Amino acid sequence: MTSPAAPTSDLKRELGLFDATMINVGTMIASAIFIVPATVAAAVQGTAVMTLVWVIGGIVSLLGALSVAELAAAYPEAGGQYAYLREAYGTVWAFLYGWSNFSVINTASITAIAVGFAKYIGFFTPLSESGIRIIAIISIIGLTVLNCRGVRLGATTQNVLTTLKIGALTALIVTSFVIPGGSGSHFQPLWPSAPVGSWIGSFGVAMVAVLWAYDGWIESTYVGSEIVNPGRNLPRSIILSTVMVMALFVLASVAITYVLGASGMASSALVASDAAKVTMGSLGATLVVAAILISTLGANNGIILTAARIPYAMARQGVFFRAQGLVHLRYGTPIVALVTQGVIACVLTLVPKCVFGICSPRPLYDQLATYVVFAQFVFYALSAGAVIRLRRKAPQLERPYRTWGYPVTPIVFIAFAIWLVANTIVETPKDSAIGAGLILLGLPGYFYWRRAITGGAKGLPADS
Repeated sequence: MTSPAAPTSDLKRELGLFDATMINVGTMIASAIFIVPATVAAAVQGTAVMTLVWVIGGIVSLLGALSVAELAAAYPEAGGQYAYLREAYGTVWAFLYGWSNFSVINTASITAIAVGFAKYIGFFTPLSESGIRIIAIISIIGLTVLNCRGVRLGATTQNVLTTLKIGALTALIVTSFVIPGGSGSHFQPLWPSAPVGSWIGSFGVAMVAVLWAYDGWIESTYVGSEIVNPGRNLPRSIILSTVMVMALFVLASVAITYVLGASGMASSALVASDAAKVTMGSLGATLVVAAILISTLGANNGIILTAARIPYAMARQGVFFRAQGLVHLRYGTPIVALVTQGVIACVLTLVPKCVFGICSPRPLYDQLATYVVFAQFVFYALSAGAVIRLRRKAPQLERPYRTWGYPVTPIVFIAFAIWLVANTIVETPKDSAIGAGLILLGLPGYFYWRRAITGGAKGLPADS
């Protein structure tokens, strides 16, 4: 079988390897690494287990990156995973993925990061719940406007912000060990006294939070049609960025533990700034918070830049609102998709803790993280499976990069994804149900567009 021709695109190839790598790194290093260590410390006992969560989360992300890199090199199209799922499974799964990103995965990620940004504004001035939401909305609108004005402008902004945040996170790690304030005794106890079976569920809850922190290693694939020499640059950007961030995250977790200890982390709302305050005083804490604000802005800039390419790709294939495929004549950006994405993200900031009488005691940030990870890993598993399926379905397809460790790498990743989704359902059933419901809400839309436009008329591959 040969792959059908890629959908036409008005987007231009302007991004190089450095741009693609910075998109991924900048998206992964968001507010989560400065907040999630506290979530992990509250969920699991023993500092070795806390570190193990970060290590395993990084390895799992790397396995996914190694798998998806093959697809990215073979199908360098706008929309990334949308194209891979379309080729492997047909339009229904591709549509549900695109819909899920449009309605929850990327839009909720934008919202959650914006909320994290607003919470750290609270370091400088007390903010009410409504104040946090207002600031989050303002940041979303500002970054959306910036990315409407050109992919080169968005990428340059991303490069600058990502470089600054790498330096800031590195400085936090170094100062935590070099400047007095930390203690080796804070690593005790290393392991929980309870048997493994009693804390494996909470380990899974912590893993959801950690994988939310790592999420973003796939962002450069969404702009596949705008990357120069994608067969080389896309897989390199995916793998390189994941390895870099894994090293930074594990070291940051250990550094914060060294300063605050497990109990101090678990009780901290702003764990990174609290660690910096111990080692550098109030001025150091202020500088770290400023760096975190830059970090969260950079992460959201990366998602906003890339994620709008998914509804754009769907529209260009005729399976979504036609307006989503419109490109600004001057700036060359999918402006309608960008604006729509921003509006949905702003609306999500207003989601209350109680919906239809169902209330969650968890903060909005944690709720959105669960929605994202639950939905994302359903499709990550399908994408890893697509590597295996397309090896059989399209053996003649040109593959500039082939998955290292195939078929073990995608199989192990799929197995972990299945466990994670199942554990999330068991541990957080209400949030999981909302995440699954948002995915399934896309089915009526799929059948509408499928009836309205025949696959043959638009060159759509038949469902398989």
